[in-house]
Amino acid sequence: MKEYMQSLPDGWTIYLWMVAAAGILIGAAFLLRWGFKNNQFDEDIKYVVFDDDDVDKMSDEDFKKYKEVKKKQEKLREDVLRKRAEQKLEKQNEKR
Repeated sequence: MKEYMQSLPDGWTIYLWMVAAAGILIGAAFLLRWGFKNNQFDEDIKYVVFDDDDVDKMSDEDFKKYKEVKKKQEKLREDVLRKRAEQKLEKQNEKR
């Protein structure tokens, strides 16, 4: 292995680094796409950690926003669960 590394021409390591950088960029692009597709970049995510016992820790405006975000998140969850159930049903029907 040492002889093979010695026999390579000068400057070959830059190509190795370029391949590694391309792999990292492609991986980052796929992860960003997944994040946007699955609503991971929601600015209102900070309100999801609150619950009804945290009223004294929030201003009236924050509590109102918390209620809106909670309602939106519950609706989104129901939609996702409904879609998953429909997909599962479709797969079962395809097997028959």
